[in-house]
Amino acid sequence: MPRAPTTSDSFNAVAEPRRRDILNFLAPAERPVGDIVERLRLPQPSVSKHLRVLLDVGLVEVRREGRQAFYRTNAEAIKPVHEWTSQFERYWRRQLTRVKERAERESDRSSTTTTQRRQS
Repeated sequence: MPRAPTTSDSFNAVAEPRRRDILNFLAPAERPVGDIVERLRLPQPSVSKHLRVLLDVGLVEVRREGRQAFYRTNAEAIKPVHEWTSQFERYWRRQLTRVKERAERESDRSSTTTTQRRQS
């Protein structure tokens, strides 16, 4: 089955690490392209290309002020990705709880054994 183009699917768009870096950088506030280039140390044409993909799938929005373009994340468009990944967060939280409980049981057994040896 052929993979969907990155310009039509937010999941494919965020599969590219540099686009995730851009989204992370834009999460707290809107930024001009120059700030993204400087902070992420990527060539300007590359940043523009990645922003175009993110814009096309709706993960970022742009505001123009004169000749300057300011980009920001679109939280509503990111929501489906977040909801999908949250199911794995719940899974790992349950797994880590089980590991913790097992470690505590082992620790309790070890403490009991040590105490019994001292009393003997």
